[in-house]
Amino acid sequence: MSDLSIPKPYVRPRRLRRTDAIRDMVRETMLTANDFIYPLFVTHEKNTKREITSMPGQFQLSVDNAVKEVQLAKDLGIPAVILFGIPAEKDNLGSDTYSDNGIIQQAVRAIKDSVDGISVITDVCFCEFTDHGHCGPIAKGTVDNDATLELLAKQVISHAKAGADMVAPSGMMDGMVAAIRAGLDSENYEDIPILSYAVKFASSFYGPFREAVDSAPQFGDRRSYQMDPANAREALREAELDVQEGADMLMVKPAMAFMDIIRQVKDTFDLPLAAYNVSGEYAMIKAAAKLGWIDEQRVMMETLTGLKRAGADMILTYFAKDAAKVLRG
Repeated sequence: MSDLSIPKPYVRPRRLRRTDAIRDMVRETMLTANDFIYPLFVTHEKNTKREITSMPGQFQLSVDNAVKEVQLAKDLGIPAVILFGIPAEKDNLGSDTYSDNGIIQQAVRAIKDSVDGISVITDVCFCEFTDHGHCGPIAKGTVDNDATLELLAKQVISHAKAGADMVAPSGMMDGMVAAIRAGLDSENYEDIPILSYAVKFASSFYGPFREAVDSAPQFGDRRSYQMDPANAREALREAELDVQEGADMLMVKPAMAFMDIIRQVKDTFDLPLAAYNVSGEYAMIKAAAKLGWIDEQRVMMETLTGLKRAGADMILTYFAKDAAKVLRG
């Protein structure tokens, strides 16, 4: 040992990390089950609970099984679910989306009839329902933006009639929020909120979702209407347009690679903000955990806490039930 006199630190941040109780006391970001929105995939098939290969623990559910899953979510303190549909037949307009007997409409009615105290949100788009896999009718080789707006208005009116508590347009069509607000208001559904996928990137993280609902585009891709992942200023412009058109809440999708966007949107707009922890993000954690490379539960909770710390008021996540169980201890 040398004779150097090394001064002992006077300020010791470790004092506040010493025990579980102290760490709990000073924790800055608190995650609760009330932060979660649970996505569900509802199929027209009967008596079905089919696991999605690339999304272990997630299922294509018949309406009766979807109702059971919603009840489980509600019992865990999760305040909302969002529904995605797998119709019996697809066509070039995605007409099942605005049919009063469409799969989403059937599921909404069944859930509202059976489960009290949980909000039912409907995803509002066409890619799961069109035979070409794009987010609206096709004209001249691309999605016809303005024709899609008319169909979106029909779709949300149908969802509202079925009992949806909130609608969430996800197609990134120009003017979609204004068209949806006008459609709802015209039928006296002015109290139905719009949770807009205001900032949705053309991301490779959506792969497992497209397996779940068989929505891969039959030609081309969605880069002409979903955003370039490299752009941040554009994200703020998109969000601002939706605010001006009457959105009640905003969403950023995907989440993990876009935490900077979540923070910028949160700091810029005084509206509730959701982040969608998407299928590919879920699948990567599941796959790494299966190989024994990570601790699934700890990585799950760290990810969700990080999204809330970045600015998300709500998190759409396939981990909702598992995380809610952890939070219950």
